[in-house]
Amino acid sequence: MLSPKIQEALNQQINAEAYSAYLYLSMSAYFETESLKGMAHWMRVQADEERGHAMKLYDFVNARDGRVLLTALPAPKTQWSGPLEVFEDAYQHEVKVTGLINDLMNLAASEKDHSAHDFLEWFANEQVQEEADAKLIVDQLKLVGGQGLGLFMIDQELGRRPASAGAAAPAAT
Repeated sequence: MLSPKIQEALNQQINAEAYSAYLYLSMSAYFETESLKGMAHWMRVQADEERGHAMKLYDFVNARDGRVLLTALPAPKTQWSGPLEVFEDAYQHEVKVTGLINDLMNLAASEKDHSAHDFLEWFANEQVQEEADAKLIVDQLKLVGGQGLGLFMIDQELGRRPASAGAAAPAAT
């Protein structure tokens, strides 16, 4: 059984992951309007992954005889100056989520909830890759100046990202 503190913190993280999905879907929509279909696809896959993270937490809370409580999500940002700003925002968002996961792990340790701590290790390890992926794209966009043939090539590469297992694939374009 979860302690009230752990349950509340996990519920906050479920909502944070749901917001992440919402934010990445907004980024995908932005890229669609900019005719950057590969980047739109990448962000849509990212949104699906974040929904999966929320559900992983959801299932853990339920398995531990806890109660999932969903709250309203704030509206995500919808406008950016270009692809570089979008991916810089994505990177900063992942850094923030890493902090949230680290705080959760610290709470689980202080509450002596070993199963929650062990469960959260997967998320901590996942965040290493999430940050690295976003940072690499930021660096590449900076390298090519975020425009022209370089932008086209990055867009094409990002469009090859495989969909998450069990996620709905974006519509063919």
